[in-house]
Amino acid sequence: MKLIDTHCHLYLEEFDADRENLIHEALASGIDTILLPNVDTATIGAMHQLCARHPGFAYPMMGLHPTSVNKEYPAQLKEIEDRLTQRSYCAIGEIGIDLYWDKTFLREQKEVFEKQLQWSIELGLPVAIHTRDAFPEVFECISKTGADKLKGVFHSFSGTKNDLDKIKQLKNFKLGVSGVVTFKNSGLADVLQQATIDDIVLETDAPYLSPVPFRGKRNEPTYIWKTAEKIAAIYNASIEEVVLIARRNALNLFNGVTKAL
Repeated sequence: MKLIDTHCHLYLEEFDADRENLIHEALASGIDTILLPNVDTATIGAMHQLCARHPGFAYPMMGLHPTSVNKEYPAQLKEIEDRLTQRSYCAIGEIGIDLYWDKTFLREQKEVFEKQLQWSIELGLPVAIHTRDAFPEVFECISKTGADKLKGVFHSFSGTKNDLDKIKQLKNFKLGVSGVVTFKNSGLADVLQQATIDDIVLETDAPYLSPVPFRGKRNEPTYIWKTAEKIAAIYNASIEEVVLIARRNALNLFNGVTKAL
């Protein structure tokens, strides 16, 4: 089995002390690809350095995270746009709308999100969408920009059955399933009963959202196998089947990740 982690912040300082050991463990476990979503202009350097050290294993995305959007967003957004012309990226991300922490910059978040959605259409890149307490706003922006022209993944999906129905209507989007699916009270396993393995890709969101039994601790790449086990249980499938189908979904979705099934 060869597994793709489609969303991992392995370049963050939380991993500075043991990053190379974690990569070795990931490779030994069967994880052969990790996709790295950017956060903002402060994280670009570390992300690129990790990709340079591990070509063919770590692939970068480029985007401005919604929680990094403030009054000074134009300068950050300009640098993100410039970066997109300087090298190849597998997606535009992590982008979206987050109203959980702060609603102060909702207008700016929408503007930044829609701008990056437009870039994805122009460049033919998928998007990795972060949405927290903001599904109506995210759907509105996607519809406004052009749902039929967009493709991507709803990162760490934790929405309702109604949210899932709307995502499925978009046709070209997958569900990024993280360790949240293992949380007893998340209700996500029930929602995913309305989907299939063909609708999902696997992710950690490390260092965040560790699956049970590691909940509350720093998430690590190898913990994604616990998520795969839970998905296999939900769909009454083998882990091998889950990993293979999720891998195929990821390879079909993300740009420039040339790996065999």
